[in-house]
Amino acid sequence: MKNLFKDWPTDRLTRHVNQMGSQLDDWLHLTMDRTVRLAVTGLNQSGKTVFTTTLIHHLLHALEGSNLPGLKVADENRLLGTRIMLQPDLDIPAFPYERHIRTLLSNKPAWPVPTEALSEIRLAIRFRPAGVLSSRLATSSTLYLDIIDYPGEWLLDLPMLKHSFESWSEQTLKLCEEEPRLSLSARWRAQLAELNPATPANEEEIRRISESYTDFLMACKNPKVGLSFLQPGRFTIPGDLKGAPLLTFCPLPKAGASGIPSGSLHEAMARRFDSYQKLVAEGFLKRHFSRFDRQIVLLDLLGALNRGPNAFADMHTSLEAILENFRHGPSSLLTRLFSPRIDRLLFAATKADYVAANQHHNLERLLRRLVARSANDASFLGVEIQSQALSSMRCTRTVVREHNGRRLSFVQGTPKGRDRETLLFPGEIPEILPEPEEWSAQRFHFMEFEPRRPPDAPGPTAPHIRMDQALEFLLGDKLR
Repeated sequence: MKNLFKDWPTDRLTRHVNQMGSQLDDWLHLTMDRTVRLAVTGLNQSGKTVFTTTLIHHLLHALEGSNLPGLKVADENRLLGTRIMLQPDLDIPAFPYERHIRTLLSNKPAWPVPTEALSEIRLAIRFRPAGVLSSRLATSSTLYLDIIDYPGEWLLDLPMLKHSFESWSEQTLKLCEEEPRLSLSARWRAQLAELNPATPANEEEIRRISESYTDFLMACKNPKVGLSFLQPGRFTIPGDLKGAPLLTFCPLPKAGASGIPSGSLHEAMARRFDSYQKLVAEGFLKRHFSRFDRQIVLLDLLGALNRGPNAFADMHTSLEAILENFRHGPSSLLTRLFSPRIDRLLFAATKADYVAANQHHNLERLLRRLVARSANDASFLGVEIQSQALSSMRCTRTVVREHNGRRLSFVQGTPKGRDRETLLFPGEIPEILPEPEEWSAQRFHFMEFEPRRPPDAPGPTAPHIRMDQALEFLLGDKLR
């Protein structure tokens, strides 16, 4: 029998054997239901990186007195320890946990810089099984937790997969008929009006008009505007594609009756759109988003309320468009191995510490109303659903004071951009989607805060709000 590896260099053969061993390990972990691939999903500024960093921090330090009463494996003293492991995908950078946690917990703490590239981390969580039979069969077990971090902007590439260049162009141009896109797109649309898509393709012209379109997207993304349904996602956070021709196209008006001439600017744009779909959006979906088992969707409702009705509605549109691209449904041995599905879905309103504790119930009610359609669709498919208000790192505390004969709940913390703690009345969260008159009255002005440990924060780890409950819902059944 011919030796297939005879002519292979030693280092290549070693890499191949190691890769096969790693794939076999992953296969065995999946077969035994000992791996969870968690999708931390969220739009720009929703808090994905802080959530992932503090999740890792709590698990790594849970035996040092971390405050996780809602995580049963920790509360029942069955947790034996957690380690960061070698990551499964050798071509993906490691999630920079150490750098992020130093930034958050230093003497002069700061929020981590926004994510601009893909990264990955794997944790091994060792625990004692619960129950008499399980504990007799095995004195300990290990759950492997894989998390991918990525720019939230890239999520908006996924809804592009259902479009042709023509339908995507039509959708985008229609969005530009209303404010604030109408004003923000004025320069790009003026250039578009002077463009003849039927002329021969010219690289300089393509780059000029696509740069103008990118400038429009960046203006929409500006925090003062806060729109989130911005496509393509790589135009605002290009990552390793910066400067690539793949990122030089833009929506074009519908072709005239004469059609699209061969070699025209329109044809070149459409070809680049198709390539972007296949190489970027579809590749991202197949390699990462088709492999998840559990999902948490993070939403910054307070920031969206601050930015007004257009930003709030845009966030809602983005959320529903994104969730259509994930596989939801009951999990089994066959689906875990060949077609993974998300069987638990947690919707979380982040930055709950920016408002007083008595407003968390309203924040959760508003969240449930916002995600009702997406939650219904997933629940119909057999997915377990929860919604909660949480804070990955609590940097305020609630203080109740008398004011004009009323007992009011304030928050005490360090407002963003300042260096001293302040007592503030943050206002109230509406239980339902705001009425037009509430928006026009500019009712919502929720303050952002710097990452500071409140004086009442116990333990060695960063304080939080309901992170333990989130972990229990996402992982608790696998840690029994």
